[in-house]
Amino acid sequence: MVAFSDAVIAIAITLLVLEIRPPDDTRHLLHGLAALWPSYLAYAVTFMLIGQVWANHHIMYDHIRSADRMVLFFNTVLLMDIAFLPFAASVLAEAFRDGHGQRAAVVLHGTAFELAAVLFNVIWWYARRDRRLLATTIDSAGVTAISRRFQLALVWLGTGTLLGAVLPVLGVTVIAAFIAYYWLPIAGEIAEAKRRRGRRDQT
Repeated sequence: MVAFSDAVIAIAITLLVLEIRPPDDTRHLLHGLAALWPSYLAYAVTFMLIGQVWANHHIMYDHIRSADRMVLFFNTVLLMDIAFLPFAASVLAEAFRDGHGQRAAVVLHGTAFELAAVLFNVIWWYARRDRRLLATTIDSAGVTAISRRFQLALVWLGTGTLLGAVLPVLGVTVIAAFIAYYWLPIAGEIAEAKRRRGRRDQT
């Protein structure tokens, strides 16, 4: 399941660059390339956010020992949302390039990532309920730390999306600021078994 998810995420993140089209007027190429800044922005923000989805997906499933049909269903919906993200990024770039529909574009883009955050929380909540599907390599503190990080994503992305409905530039800024914070490691994210292997390798 994780390998299949990796493939979908890899395809989605690669498709982002296809939305950046070369300028038609090569006589003023430098100006044309500079005018594509909304595409560069949408590409960079979306690429890094999908990268976070990929990293946190691995962190989450590193601690889930098995997946039942409900986990598979929720994960499929998550992948469907991820596959939609190149379209959302294209809409965002087009809106900022044309100067129209920016509020709707930021809300669409933010909502797509907010849905991903919701699904992460649903999968993690379902897996950690009574620890039925969790591995024994993570303790309660680690479970709580990951839960808090996933819950924070809901608030942060939701705030950026709502702000984008009023001030598009501010909404994109808040969502982009989420990138720097979310790449920080989560306490307890590395399974105890891996830590033990690491200590043995060092000795």
